[in-house]
Amino acid sequence: MGEFNFAEELKKMPQTPGVYLMHDAHDDVIYVGKAVNLKRRVSSYFRKSTKRTTKIESMVSKIRRFEYILTDSELEALILECNLIKEYRPKYNTMLMDDKTYPYVMITVSEDYPRIVLARRMKKDNNKYFGPFTSSAAVKDTIDLLQKMYQIRSCNKAIVSDGTYTADGEYKNIPKINGRPCLYYHIGQCKGPCQGYISKEDYRENINKAIKFLEGNYTQTIKELEEKMQEASANLDFEKAMECRDLINSINHVAGNQKITTHQFEDRDIIAYAEEGNDAVVQVFFVRNGKLIGREHFYLTTVPGDTGKDILTSFIKQYYIGTPFIPRELLVQEEVEEPELLSQLLSRNQNYTVRIVNPKKGSKEKLVELAAKNAGNLLEQNKEKYRREQKRTVGAVEEIEELIGITGIHRMEAYDISNTNGYESVASMIVYEDGKPKRNNYRKFRIKSVKGPDDYASMREVLTRRFRHGIEEREKLDMEEKDYKLGSFSNFPDILMMDGGKGQVNIALEVLDSLNLHIPVCGMVKDDNHRTRGLYYNNEEIPIAKNSEGFRLITRMQDETHRFAIEYHRSLRNKKQVHSILDDIPGVGPARRKALMREFKSIEGIREATVEQLSQVDTISEKVAKDIYKFFH
Repeated sequence: MGEFNFAEELKKMPQTPGVYLMHDAHDDVIYVGKAVNLKRRVSSYFRKSTKRTTKIESMVSKIRRFEYILTDSELEALILECNLIKEYRPKYNTMLMDDKTYPYVMITVSEDYPRIVLARRMKKDNNKYFGPFTSSAAVKDTIDLLQKMYQIRSCNKAIVSDGTYTADGEYKNIPKINGRPCLYYHIGQCKGPCQGYISKEDYRENINKAIKFLEGNYTQTIKELEEKMQEASANLDFEKAMECRDLINSINHVAGNQKITTHQFEDRDIIAYAEEGNDAVVQVFFVRNGKLIGREHFYLTTVPGDTGKDILTSFIKQYYIGTPFIPRELLVQEEVEEPELLSQLLSRNQNYTVRIVNPKKGSKEKLVELAAKNAGNLLEQNKEKYRREQKRTVGAVEEIEELIGITGIHRMEAYDISNTNGYESVASMIVYEDGKPKRNNYRKFRIKSVKGPDDYASMREVLTRRFRHGIEEREKLDMEEKDYKLGSFSNFPDILMMDGGKGQVNIALEVLDSLNLHIPVCGMVKDDNHRTRGLYYNNEEIPIAKNSEGFRLITRMQDETHRFAIEYHRSLRNKKQVHSILDDIPGVGPARRKALMREFKSIEGIREATVEQLSQVDTISEKVAKDIYKFFH
């Protein structure tokens, strides 16, 4: 990806609430912040006239790019900021706020006659939680409002329903609490459940109305309050009108409730899209344990006639099939094709059912709307960049597919050998997926069995070790070892890209044939000036246009493979690990390594020694001698 253009990206930023993330040269998140106006806030970091503290000055000097997530309110931005700080633990965020600083509305649905109370912490119990919110006063006003509107009890008496029905169907309740009802009953703000004056069913109906209100269905309530306020004002009852006005303000304050954190501690992904012409962006929000911890977006090229259903169905199939973890619930912007069948497909490797839900109302719908809003913003701001990126990655892979006549290339692996006159030979393995490097799958190898500068023999060793390791991992998976974790070697490439021509390709084909593996092998041929010339596939050299994206991708892969190998080789030289191959032997540390070199003078001498000869060296036991012999043979 090209250099990040700060001036251009700042121009594109919206003047809306949201959260911004600053990245350093390693793409690590070094700061997370919130803003009422994203453009104004982020621009201030790069304005020369702005006075900055030493800490901020240091942070700004390390910023290499930024990204942002849109929210509907400053409150949502605040909660999301906290969640992301907890997730990334950025270097320059000095204060980590805890959820307990925010109040929640809790409805004690675990009780026969539930109460509505303010809580400072969510617990994994059977009660319902709404929030968190930033204003305790607004939450208290809302609780008071709900208690008055639906005549919900405010006491903490332990009331258990012993209600029964008479023969003629009349409800009869025998209360557990004796005595007279409290003042709230007499002023019409409580139905007196402690005295058996309301059935459990009727009381629950009022509780359900309060729950619907807290879930966001407050339009009707506001309308009723506005009518009462107008009526009171017309009757010159200004005190009552002010009370209604204050309650409406409290509702509006709480109505900005955040959708980022929910009360159910669930794992879910929220999936939405935006499209324009043949371009589409799918935005995924990742909610884990009830909190939005991150997001990812994906650029898609559509064809005429594709509907939203087509886009979402295709994305879910491509993204989730083969993914080790899939949350219990996927919230989607529109219905997908054959949702039950797709759910079965996603659930087959999980111990639970993966539900695909298209919410129509409530907080879940608001989450999907927020994802769609971010997808639309990303498409508008970055569609040209996406097109260029798509062309240089997936488009480049498609060019290579067309050149060599195969399809379905997703994962590409390339290898290189590095040594100095055969000394300290190492190899690198790099991985590209969909035309982009997947660096956490890169691997380094020390050559163990080859003496001297023999690149063919070294490549044979590396490929044999790599694919044998992968086969072993796959066998363990087939044995269904529950504690076994999937390794990177078990993921085989769709094609091997060898840095060289016929010789390197034939070595790779021999190794794959000996292991009964059928993977295409393509050589990346260079000319006498060590510049990419073409591809070698099926015993034929295929020219490739130097101005094509496929050519540029091959060049990047060759350069990356060479760089990774050279860096590893250089690091070993810099550490003066002259005989570091011995460090790979269990039980051989610096002292035993020195003793072996004193006795046998070279690695070759150690390799040719017998177990008996090795065990005669000081500090080398018979067990360690056997391990050394086994390592070389």
